[in-house]
Amino acid sequence: MPPRSRAPEATWHRAKPAPLVLVSGPEALLASRAVERIHHAMGAGIATTTLDAGAYTSGALLAAASPSLFDEPGLVVVEGAEAMNDAFLSDALAYAAAPEQDVVVVIRHGGGVRGKKLLDTLRKGGVPEYTCPAVKRDGEFADFAAAEFERAKRPVQAAVVRRLVDAVGPDLPELAAACQQLIGDVEGTIDADAVTRYYGTRVNATAFSVADAAVAGDAKEAVSLVRHALAAGVDPVPLNAALAAKLRTLAKVGASRGRGLDPTRDLGVPPWQVDRARRELRRWNAETLGQAIEVVAQADAEIKGAGRAPAFALERAVRTIAQLASG
Repeated sequence: MPPRSRAPEATWHRAKPAPLVLVSGPEALLASRAVERIHHAMGAGIATTTLDAGAYTSGALLAAASPSLFDEPGLVVVEGAEAMNDAFLSDALAYAAAPEQDVVVVIRHGGGVRGKKLLDTLRKGGVPEYTCPAVKRDGEFADFAAAEFERAKRPVQAAVVRRLVDAVGPDLPELAAACQQLIGDVEGTIDADAVTRYYGTRVNATAFSVADAAVAGDAKEAVSLVRHALAAGVDPVPLNAALAAKLRTLAKVGASRGRGLDPTRDLGVPPWQVDRARRELRRWNAETLGQAIEVVAQADAEIKGAGRAPAFALERAVRTIAQLASG
């Protein structure tokens, strides 16, 4: 089996001004952060011009980058270079050979083979490149959130970051917005209580929170979440279904280890779920996992009509799974 290629390192947070800069990779939010860093480093009052490489007209780059248009050094941001037309390719190649020294030109390329000749030219010429790879893994979302707080000089504890990521889920723009809301609205320390106040409905009363707590062996928290969800009117069926989905993911990831499979490529499990499942599997083995799956199947039957107390069946299943996780 050929060695797996490593994911590219994200370097967007190191972006700084230069006469010509390449910002590459598919994560648009990280790319915008890179451009923001460059703009901030250039100081206040910088004139910015944005060009679209896909709808480019000949001569626009040279005109935008002409120092005579600015009283101070300016910033030119070229978006959509992955869809560049031939006119932009021609002008960009010519500009790269002799870039203006008093202007910063940032070329944003989202990935793909379009414009490969320009990318090769920029890289061979030593143009600084800042990468913005897709954020997929659980730990990468946590790292991003921690960086957002750090950037705002509001560092928070890792457990608080983890709680926020669990609440918001694997959506980078939404996670960024959540970070900014907490930074802007919360005075003093941003702690777990603050996250609960703003995102409590998602943290405390969702089916997946119940499943997470049970699989982690936290019987007290899991049962509390079940009772809260049921009291809020959540149907037992999706709560139990979340438990079943959680255990199936653990089973898939656990089985892949012994079969030489990649859970994402071969089994379709999202990378962030793989990361979490691998951590959670430290509490489980094949025997206890099999027992847990049987418990959920029995609860499913009782909830759907085989038993007279659906809520009790669900709570019993949650307790049993937490006990199995605790050994």
